Amino acid sequence: MFFNYNNNNYEVIVTKKNNKNLYIRVDEDFNIKVTCPYFYSKNMVEKVINDNFKSICKMIDKQKNSSKLKQMEKNSYLGKTLNIIYKQVTKPQFHDNLLIVKDDAMIEKWYKIKAKEVFKTYLDEAYQVFEENIPYPKLKIRNMKTRWGVCNRKDNSVTLNLELIKKDQEFLNYVIVHELSHFVHFDHGKEFWLTVEKYCPDYKRVRKELKK
Repeated sequence: MFFNYNNNNYEVIVTKKNNKNLYIRVDEDFNIKVTCPYFYSKNMVEKVINDNFKSICKMIDKQKNSSKLKQMEKNSYLGKTLNIIYKQVTKPQFHDNLLIVKDDAMIEKWYKIKAKEVFKTYLDEAYQVFEENIPYPKLKIRNMKTRWGVCNRKDNSVTLNLELIKKDQEFLNYVIVHELSHFVHFDHGKEFWLTVEKYCPDYKRVRKELKK
């Protein structure tokens, strides 16, 4: 079964379960996933799809927009789209947001190199601004699925998510200020957020956008 929209056919995948209702969603591969009760026939499913034609079209458009944003962020550097050209080069070449690499492995290596440089610069600048007596932290960088930064007061370290190198600088600055503030207040109480606000006055907006 297929769903036609703007001269494109999208596969309809029907899964029957012991549900009371029918549910429709569009996945990242633009398949139309229909979950329905066992008693639904093919004709019944087709009727529901036809009755919800406009809603499904909106879901497809929303998924396409989401995919574009993810792709842009995947190939970006400090919030700007990174134009990538593949050539037989021995090391990455970068100029005016144009990155020339041999393969995807070279892109990841380049991201790690730039992250060490950029994160260290921002950490140093933020640390020098802090008026509170805090230790100079060791910088660690790694990929994290659920956190943008981690403060470890046992070894006086700050760990930053490698993905921040793809975000606008204001997000990087906020995360660093957030983690340094934990050397002053370990919890997320009122005094902690006042410290964050002291060095990142617009933190509420930045924090909200970072969660999107």
